[in-house]
Amino acid sequence: MKRVLVTGGSGKTGRACVRDLLEHGYEIINVDAMPPSEALCSFVEADLSDFGQALEALSGVDSRYNKVEAVVHLAAIPAPGRHTNAVTFRNNILSTYNIFEAARKLRIQNLVWASSETVLGIPFDEPPPYAPLDEEYPGRPETAYSLSKSLGEEMARQFCRWDPDLKIIGLRFSNVMEPPDYARFPSFDTDPQSRKWNLWGYIDARDAAQAVRKALEAPLKGAEVFIIANVDTVMTRTNAELMAEIYPGVPFVREVGPNETLLSIGKAQQLLGFEPRYGWRAASPR
Repeated sequence: MKRVLVTGGSGKTGRACVRDLLEHGYEIINVDAMPPSEALCSFVEADLSDFGQALEALSGVDSRYNKVEAVVHLAAIPAPGRHTNAVTFRNNILSTYNIFEAARKLRIQNLVWASSETVLGIPFDEPPPYAPLDEEYPGRPETAYSLSKSLGEEMARQFCRWDPDLKIIGLRFSNVMEPPDYARFPSFDTDPQSRKWNLWGYIDARDAAQAVRKALEAPLKGAEVFIIANVDTVMTRTNAELMAEIYPGVPFVREVGPNETLLSIGKAQQLLGFEPRYGWRAASPR
């Protein structure tokens, strides 16, 4: 597996993913509706909500490339509220279906795609059932964006039922951050309500890229989902203090560290070997 097609490679997570895969010896094709700000690899412009364009992107474009061995599907409207709900749902669900179906027709059996932490019930206007949350908790989509991601996970399960040789790994990325974003983190302590919506979670874009690479390389089959968050929260205040103030009725199901993530990454650590290296508390890798 050397040639990987990355959809959405021009976006925040996509840029980090492309860079990480290139640094680890992969040949990358970036397929996106927008050109990248930096020309790191071959680029093809395409609207992936159109099945014909998705199929052609995965099968090869003229002399640029003639086949790919794996697909990372990151292209999507990345959050609720940026477009009308119907536009967000249509774009995200159609592009995900088109990539899955094009890959199945072309016998590309290694797919990694961006699901979302929002499947867990974010924003937590209704309190979560327990903390830290994990993949055992049934999905509770609260927006059209989240619903598109939840249904994408169900599509992955059905595609893998149709073809037992398929691997489709969904990564439920927490709020993706880049180093310049960390300057505002200390201000979060003054208003814990401002970040309660995802239990004060985040993920560095470089660690999101690590998770993508390790998911591509994982010797798994079938459909799997993994929460991808940092090892810590965005807060200096302790989890015990935050939960007692904001979600007093929510039980802890196990002991957690004072600032340990409340979006459990245990499954990703165990099955993917995922270990976050970057975070807001230190400028250098852990």
